[in-house]
Amino acid sequence: MSRVSLYQQDPRTASRNASEKRFRAYGLSAIIIALLALVWLLISIFSNGLPAFKQTFLTYPVTLDAAILDKTGARDPAVLAKATTMTYEKVLLQSLDAEIKARGIDVGALNPKKLGNLISGEAPATLRARVLADPSLIGQTVVVNVLAGGRIDGYFKGRVTMESAALDKNTSPEQLALAEKLKAAGLLEIRLNPGFLTMPDASDKRPEAAGLGIAIIGSLYMMAVVLLLALPIGVAASVYLEEFAPKNKFTDLIEVNIANLAAVPSIVYGILGLAIFINMIGLPTSAPIVGGLVLTLMTLPRIIIPTRAALKAVPPSIRDAALGVGASRLQTVTHHVLPLAMPGILTGTIIGLAQALGETAPLLLIGMVAFVRDFPEAPPAGLFDPAAALPVQIYNWTTRGDPGFVERASGAIIVLLVFLIAMNAVAIYLRRKFERRW
Repeated sequence: MSRVSLYQQDPRTASRNASEKRFRAYGLSAIIIALLALVWLLISIFSNGLPAFKQTFLTYPVTLDAAILDKTGARDPAVLAKATTMTYEKVLLQSLDAEIKARGIDVGALNPKKLGNLISGEAPATLRARVLADPSLIGQTVVVNVLAGGRIDGYFKGRVTMESAALDKNTSPEQLALAEKLKAAGLLEIRLNPGFLTMPDASDKRPEAAGLGIAIIGSLYMMAVVLLLALPIGVAASVYLEEFAPKNKFTDLIEVNIANLAAVPSIVYGILGLAIFINMIGLPTSAPIVGGLVLTLMTLPRIIIPTRAALKAVPPSIRDAALGVGASRLQTVTHHVLPLAMPGILTGTIIGLAQALGETAPLLLIGMVAFVRDFPEAPPAGLFDPAAALPVQIYNWTTRGDPGFVERASGAIIVLLVFLIAMNAVAIYLRRKFERRW
């Protein structure tokens, strides 16, 4: 009989150890590939989206000529309102031409009319609103900070080149060369643009003026509706099913349906919301109240399931001790079980809200993709006003042809990621802070 040393592997042991090493290598490779894909995705998003938080501005003095803006001289708001954005565009271009000549900047073959593409189409409307808010400005010379045109902004961000400008009807190499001279003279600069987070959406021809203001407010309104409805309903349903409901076929059917509803595609909830809340009840389309109700239906199963898990995690001895000292079933649940399960409930709720915040398909079906320029009012009236949402705004911008909107969409993705990361960080903090070990 041959002896086998414990320090020498037999073929079977060597094969098993080699298989284990290969399995570990496969798992490590999968993790590395996933991390590389995530890093590549984040680099792509941030490299395309960070420029959206900066914008090219023109800063120069503008003479608000009373002979053009208020021929009567009465400063009557009704008369002043008759001056259109085209009139204010003329004022802006005249002042820009005068400032260029005063500084001795060579414009080449460009005439004052061709200076128009240097200024965003949003600038006249901005100046008009400023004058209407303070008519005493008429007749004065004020310094304005106006958005540069989308092509000019794209040139300084690398989207537009001299070669592409020669083929573009919206700009020309001469205008780009003049923009460089204006930057050298201090009239044009690139700086942070808070308007990206506060301004409303803009038309297809004004990507430089598009902002997330209405989309952020619409998302906050919808999340408020979801929180106010889904949290109490979801927790109440979970407590009943886990603590009070008898175990029979009816409750088994409810539990199976809740589990199935959590896996239903989100677009199905959009069809349901369109049929019930809009077509049947008659609520307005593109309103945060409808979006909130649809997202509430979608979020309920995602709150009920983790809430029941949190209630199950409370040891039975807690219930037995409370019942043993004379507490009722309701007192046992409200005074002992719910407080101990609250960290898990809050964690599940926050994660459910984060998932709802990123949903797009159901909101498209209820009209949240509509172009909205007016900010909604404060709640509760604002819940019925037209609004947008962050994920839908991202989808909307990606469907537009101008490359400036692709930059805007990537910037909006960064904003959405910040919200999602913040909400998940809060969930992790609550779980770690209030976690109980039994």
